[in-house]
Amino acid sequence: MSEAIGASKSSSIGRVALASWIGTSIEWYDFFLYSTAASLVFSKLFFPTLNPFAGQLAAFATFWVGFGARPVGGIFFGHFGDRIGRKNMLILTILIMGLGTFLIGCLPGYSTIGIFAPILLVVLRFAQGFAVGGEWGGAVLMATEHSPTARRGFFGSWPQMGVPVGLLLSSLLFSWTASTFSSAQFLAIGWRIPFLVSIVMVLIGLFIRLRITETPHFEEVKERRAIVRVPLLQVLRKDFKNVLLAAGIFFVANGGFYVFITFVVTYGTTILKMPSTVFLNGTLVSAVVLFFTLPLAGVLSDRYGRRTLCLIGSAFTALMAFPMFMLIDTKSAVLITLALCLAQFGTGLVYGPLAAFFTELFGTNVRYSGASLGYQAASVLAGGPAPFVAALLLGVSHDGSWIIALYVAIMALITLVSSYLAPETKPVGSVDAAAVSGAVGD
Repeated sequence: MSEAIGASKSSSIGRVALASWIGTSIEWYDFFLYSTAASLVFSKLFFPTLNPFAGQLAAFATFWVGFGARPVGGIFFGHFGDRIGRKNMLILTILIMGLGTFLIGCLPGYSTIGIFAPILLVVLRFAQGFAVGGEWGGAVLMATEHSPTARRGFFGSWPQMGVPVGLLLSSLLFSWTASTFSSAQFLAIGWRIPFLVSIVMVLIGLFIRLRITETPHFEEVKERRAIVRVPLLQVLRKDFKNVLLAAGIFFVANGGFYVFITFVVTYGTTILKMPSTVFLNGTLVSAVVLFFTLPLAGVLSDRYGRRTLCLIGSAFTALMAFPMFMLIDTKSAVLITLALCLAQFGTGLVYGPLAAFFTELFGTNVRYSGASLGYQAASVLAGGPAPFVAALLLGVSHDGSWIIALYVAIMALITLVSSYLAPETKPVGSVDAAAVSGAVGD
């Protein structure tokens, strides 16, 4: 079934993959803006009555709120994505994300409206997390369900490439505003510019998404009248083990990623006493490394297997966790950049095959719900708390970065074990694992 569908739609896969990539780039740009702002300005702007350490923890706690909202969004959009289609949900997610991001850029600070400032910040961050909770599942399914079976790993990596592009754009704009404005100007208006610009990008993304078609896999489910009334319940009843494995597989790619793009900026500026631009520029370079690693990992997963790439990527990150922080502690801009690039290379090896891996773990009629739930469960347990936990560990230990390296290594081991326990889903010959899974799920 899948092979036939893939072949019939192969002529349009390039356009679908490009649209998925552009759309997710815009969504992740919006989401990542918050992580940089949480490191640089939110503690001063929204929590000025707290001491610097407590203020930074509070800012990272609001960052976590977005991750807490992601499973809620995953459940909501997964339910309707499995019942009424992937495309409609993607249009809704980009609208919610864009409006929430724009309004964050308009928020007055604590000095203007008092306690309502952090409250509104939390509400808008929840909206961001809610939207991105449904974004990933829909975007990767648009790509993988349109793609030929033998190239599912490669085309599935395209929406994943939206992560480094979003990171690159957000870091670039923040780096520019931080270097262009004085400290006082940046705190007053400079940080808002990247948030306000997002509304233009959202309109572009919306235009692109309106022009793509629904996936052939979902259309077949509708034709066979195999739509499940409550997809989440079926996933929890029949595929709960796969949900847990999916969350574990994503653990270090999510948690380690936010340690190296969010916490490290705070660590560098407050502990190492270095300019934030050193870490923002290092993040830019590492985003380029991640961008090229993702499709490479996707191609390799089509040949050697999804599980194999996840095992290699998690083992690499575990082995390199301590050396990476040793490089950061040198205070050399070049070596800091090298450390961040190594971190994103390991992330890319795991993250690249993830779209195809999760697609093939779940049946077609519950796939949006299953993939979203596994992915977003990891975001709550790994990515969301990562900057907060790292800052807390550093504040409690007072012993340097080794404890943060240990934290990253433990997350990598969780991914390693989960990948080892998971089945290999890559199609063998003419047997499509996703189609078999779909047949069982349907």
